[in-house]
Amino acid sequence: MITKLNSRFNETTPVITFGGASLSGEGGGYGFGEMSEKNAEKLIHAAFDHGITLFDTAPIYGFGLSEERLGRYLPKKAQVVSKSGVDWHESKRVNMSNAPEVTEKMLHQSLKRLQREQIDFYMVHWPDSRVDIRVPLEVLKTAQAEGKIKHIGLCNTNLIDLKRASEICEIDAIQSELNLFNQMPFDSLDRQWEDKFSMGWGTFDKGILSGRVKADRKFNPEDCRSWAPWWNKKEVLLKVERTQRLAQILSEFDLSLSAFCIHYNLNYYGLSTCLIGFKSPSDILEVVSNLQTNISKEKIEEVLGLWNKTRS
Repeated sequence: MITKLNSRFNETTPVITFGGASLSGEGGGYGFGEMSEKNAEKLIHAAFDHGITLFDTAPIYGFGLSEERLGRYLPKKAQVVSKSGVDWHESKRVNMSNAPEVTEKMLHQSLKRLQREQIDFYMVHWPDSRVDIRVPLEVLKTAQAEGKIKHIGLCNTNLIDLKRASEICEIDAIQSELNLFNQMPFDSLDRQWEDKFSMGWGTFDKGILSGRVKADRKFNPEDCRSWAPWWNKKEVLLKVERTQRLAQILSEFDLSLSAFCIHYNLNYYGLSTCLIGFKSPSDILEVVSNLQTNISKEKIEEVLGLWNKTRS
């Protein structure tokens, strides 16, 4: 089932969200390999046609290209998530700032690229140690009153910022990394995310948990995994090895890696939606079909128990 009733909004919301970093392509910035304009159009239409109605993006994805492509090809009845805080200079040197003037500028730039008068979910992308979270939220609260934002959210946040944010406005959505290798971002929020629209990025840990990242895989220059400091090759190799062990265990239960990862986030951990960076229409078909697989919490715990026993 691609949607479920969300009690916070009293409406159905998608359990799978399109991860717009996959649209970055030749634009550079944070992206995951080549994506032609024609393929981007096909991918957006395929996702929407299969019932995926929420599309996540950010200005740093392709230095604006992801937002522009969604603006050109995404039906207006689909919902969009975008973010402020990760800006860049003309030289494309990244500048992370939650200063109010940056927040306001980025919001209006995103509205223009997305060709929309309102963004459904607008989030502060990352905490900024130099700026109190309440400062950019004052800007977003004003924009919300003006109808430019429907829901305000925090991305990659922490418990202190979440509590401070409540002094300024209602936080409807929380987005952080969540996958089988990393639950810390949500665990550190002390369950305060449970009454929000909770969005988990990194469902397949940048491709590792899909099984497509092999020890000898090479990435082209348009793929941030070819140069990003967080793509630590030693850590990646350890994760690849553990993923292979998990795949072997899952094969005994006739389950796929992708199905298990999705059900772990949604049905075991309890998130509202999983962000997935699709690269082809066949990826979308695979994920949608995985939602029809029934994996009980007991079965997930059994698999996790067997997997943890293989930890070296």
